[in-house]
Amino acid sequence: MRLGTAVVDGRPTLVAAMDDGLAALRAPALPETLLGVLQAGEAALVECARLVALAARPGAARLGPATLLAPFLPGKILGVGRNYADHAKEVGGPKLTAPRIFLKPTSSVVGPGAAVRIPAAVTMPDWEAELAVVIGRAAWQVPEGRALEYVAGYTVLNDVSAREFQFDQPLAMTSFAKGLDGFCPMGPYLVTADEVGEPWDLEVTCNLNGEEVQRGNTHDLIFSVAALIAYLSRYMELQPGDVIATGTPAGSGHFRQPPRYLKSGDVLRLEVARVGILEHSIA
Repeated sequence: MRLGTAVVDGRPTLVAAMDDGLAALRAPALPETLLGVLQAGEAALVECARLVALAARPGAARLGPATLLAPFLPGKILGVGRNYADHAKEVGGPKLTAPRIFLKPTSSVVGPGAAVRIPAAVTMPDWEAELAVVIGRAAWQVPEGRALEYVAGYTVLNDVSAREFQFDQPLAMTSFAKGLDGFCPMGPYLVTADEVGEPWDLEVTCNLNGEEVQRGNTHDLIFSVAALIAYLSRYMELQPGDVIATGTPAGSGHFRQPPRYLKSGDVLRLEVARVGILEHSIA
């Protein structure tokens, strides 16, 4: 299933992406939001699947033009730095023996089609195309061999970053650099784990104004999706609707020669194979 949130009659509405458009998912026992569905557990996802099957019948209703929002607002967003071998090489530094974790606040989340506002004081705004993992049930002390059982699905995420707070400070302020308003475009849908399949061979690309600037594959992750869930759940309980941004391949603007930063009018197209395409612009 491809589940998301769209504005219908002026209010956010749970929807499914069908081959021929969007279908609203409504039922008396179904939570009204995708986050609510995730928090309600497996029974709510089964109900979504039933409604999607009904929506696939000939003649089933479709929504008219609708604005997509971020699929949901996560409880917490856990980012992973330098998690692709080629990106770790271009950034430099010692070899990592454990994941390098930072946080992005929910206030940084915007949806597909958003125009991300870069504060005038930010001089080094950069892009990072990423596979984002959506947790489906509470995960605490999870062994790596069972970690994928806790995944509800996946989405596409741009880990927009103000590089001056990472690299031009006496001490790096990574979470601040990546946590400014609008610095987490996400979507367009949550694609359930059964539809994506195993997450260790997914192509990740980013195009900036029609030019390919990033191309990588999740088989190059230093710490796999399962390893990340196992590591994080040693120290905190992951909750339904939490998101793990798994890292970005090489090609971000700051590490180019010469460096290249985002500017007003730029258009980004980020794609993760079998997960989807996220497009947004810079205001």
